[in-house]
Amino acid sequence: MNNEAGANVKVDAETIVETMPNGPLLVYGNVTVKDASGNLSKKNNVTAFCRCGGSANKPFCDGTHKKIGFEG
Repeated sequence: MNNEAGANVKVDAETIVETMPNGPLLVYGNVTVKDASGNLSKKNNVTAFCRCGGSANKPFCDGTHKKIGFEG
């Protein structure tokens, strides 16, 4: 599998992605997240990614979708 930068990415375990109604994108499994500055952080088990655009902790969900009434 290739990512946008063209580097090879090895997948060792199954990862499940679930969209929560009116909420975040949940990723189950081990993931490495690269932020806009190029910093990498490893996440395990379940990671919630913001879909509403209002999180103060992007790309991660901070629950703002509930406060702003996000639908999607």
